Amino acid sequence: MLKIRLARGGAKKRPYYSIVVADSHSPRDGRFIEKVGAYNPLLKKDDPNRVTLKVERIQEWIGKGAQPTDRVARFLSQQGLAKWEAGNNPNKGKPGKKAEERAAERAQREADRVAAEAEAAEAAAAAAAAPVEEAPVEAPAEEAAAEAPAEAPAETTEG
Repeated sequence: MLKIRLARGGAKKRPYYSIVVADSHSPRDGRFIEKVGAYNPLLKKDDPNRVTLKVERIQEWIGKGAQPTDRVARFLSQQGLAKWEAGNNPNKGKPGKKAEERAAERAQREADRVAAEAEAAEAAAAAAAAPVEEAPVEAPAEEAAAEAPAEAPAETTEG
């Protein structure tokens, strides 16, 4: 498929574009069929040399089926050669699959954390509201006394 598109030239930080007719599979600055204009973005917008077009050649190529790219179609619409409408892509700003999965995971973790905090607060409130049962004091003391001799470290003598 033939495209009427921009081919970048010029130096670093000083762009200059040629408007060319090229095969859509060829590289941006690579092989082209014919140069049909130029675009210098460094000139002021009202400068007549900012965009120069070979109108007859462009009309010929469009008649043969060449499709202008979006930027070139803007230039051609200013000359009345082609109709250009601003594109509308409502999905452009939406996050991708991975980002949506991460957001869902994050929301799930947050919901779990909030539920755990609510559960802990509820348990603390229930513990504070319930009367504390008194356990027999003698039983833990007996258990501690029974375990103490077993845990005592063996004495060693050095010398």
